[in-house]
Amino acid sequence: MIEFADEKIARPRRRGNLHGYYEHYHLEFDRDAGRTAFREEINQIFERNGIAFELRETGRVERIAPEGLRDALSQAVFNTGDVTLDNLLERARTRFLSRDPAVRRESLETLWDAWERLKSLEDADNKREGTKLILDKAAGEEHFRALLEAEAAALTRIGNEFMIRHAEVNKTPINDDEHVDFLFHRLFATIRLLLRKSNRGG
Repeated sequence: MIEFADEKIARPRRRGNLHGYYEHYHLEFDRDAGRTAFREEINQIFERNGIAFELRETGRVERIAPEGLRDALSQAVFNTGDVTLDNLLERARTRFLSRDPAVRRESLETLWDAWERLKSLEDADNKREGTKLILDKAAGEEHFRALLEAEAAALTRIGNEFMIRHAEVNKTPINDDEHVDFLFHRLFATIRLLLRKSNRGG
């Protein structure tokens, strides 16, 4: 309803002088001014009621990402050198900001697809070796390198054991929105670090 109203709304203003016949003014409508005022009022209502949504200039209502992840998502530039990976990351980012919880859950699948794609960038024929190479670039110190390797293994295991990349009946579904936020944040932070340390944007 809000998006529909934003598309149609405009601010009326008088045009010309008062017409004596039925004593009326002609009106003209300023769409930009009307949409700006409407957006400010709607966002004020969201804020006052603690609703984590925002009406954007695009006319779309989007979820405000959790603290800590908000800046990373807004500042992320996906220029990995691989168009498919860039598209996956951007799709995951935009889906995660959706107001629809089901679409946000889908963002996990897209992000885990990006994770698997990232692991093959350094070596397209051997994903295990490619993962090793990209982890080497991200850590110049052995203890942090070991931490990253453990995290990469854990993330891969999560993608395989939960209903993220696979839908078999023995996979655990993720139905809690806060669990979706947690898993998205965890993998996105890892991907972003690996991209930045390998000079692939992020």
